[in-house]
This record gives sequence, structure tokens and C-alpha cells, in this order.
Amino acid sequence: MLPANTYHLFNHANGWENLFAEPKNYNFFLERLSLHVLPVAHVYAYCLMPNHFHLLLKIREEAALIKHFRIKNEEELNENVLIKKVSKSFSNLFNSYTQAFNKMYKRKGSLFMPNMKREEINNDGSFCKVVHYIHANPVHHKFVKEIDKWAYSSYTTFLSKAPTKVERDYVLQVFGGLDWFIKYHQQPVEVKNKWLDS
Repeated sequence: MLPANTYHLFNHANGWENLFAEPKNYNFFLERLSLHVLPVAHVYAYCLMPNHFHLLLKIREEAALIKHFRIKNEEELNENVLIKKVSKSFSNLFNSYTQAFNKMYKRKGSLFMPNMKREEINNDGSFCKVVHYIHANPVHHKFVKEIDKWAYSSYTTFLSKAPTKVERDYVLQVFGGLDWFIKYHQQPVEVKNKWLDS
């Protein structure tokens, strides 16, 4: 993933297992996300489902990544170094979560599919569609009837003024404000979205 680019990311449990067995698992995953991913990316939206998750985020600018990874001279920096280091941050998220999950539930082996899927988002129209799709995922999968009833997505974050690590102000600006954000989410989800079967 390239610096300053925005991506819709998706990953699924390996096989027929679930990633999240109980509420504390969802919260622990978000803690791991904060630790490993927030230093390298701005998070715009997320939804954690029992056997998969979706994220919308923007990789931080090159200068911020260089500072975070403490790259002190240009000899250490080539076009692939930052890409590899950002990928390692996501790998650390999955590995640390899997190790804790395995220990807690006395299981062994990989938990996530090995290759996380990603889709680059290049314009505000696609951005809004993906935010809506991510938040509507629990409705699509019939876990809840209304978007705001699912506890493990970022949707209610946008209805609140509480401190958050999600880039709430930026997202609401793209939607044209909170009222338009809410109205947009009242539409039927875009059924042609290629992620809907996930």
C-alpha cells in the first residue's frame, strides 16, 4: 500500500472459523488496530463481523512514515522500504491478535486468510459508497435490521461527540455534514459492490 493512498481493506477468517467469539475479542482487535495501524494510517470507517472485517483508511504521508519508522538517512529509503514497513504493521496486527486468540481459546495455527484484499479509493463518490457499504454490512448479513444497532462498526461514532480515533471530521466533511451522512446511510446499500458477498 502506497503512502497517501486510500484503501478499502477486507480480511476473512481462515476456513469456517470466526475471528471474534465474544464481545471482548472485538474490543481487543480495535486495541491492536490502534497500536499497530494508527501510527501508519488514518482510519475513516470500520466494521467487525464475526468472521470478517472491513476497514477504510488512508496510509499516512511519506514524511510521517519516515518519522514513525525512524529512517534517518536516504540510503535506508528506497521505493519499497515504506511499502514493506507499512505491510509489516498490518502483519503485526494480525499476528498479535492471532497469538492472543489462540492462547485464549487453546487453538493453533493461522486465524486470518493469508492475503488481505484491498481496493484503492480514488474519489469522494467511491469514498461515500464504501463508508456506507462498510456500515451496512451487518444489515446485509442479517445480524441487525438497522445500521445503528450493530455495536462493532464506526457508524455510531459519527453520531457522537465523544473522543475517537476515527477521522470523524474528515468523513463528515466528505459527506457534506452529519445530516447528509445520516440520509446517505438511509439509502439501500449499493448491491453491485463487489464486497457484498464477503
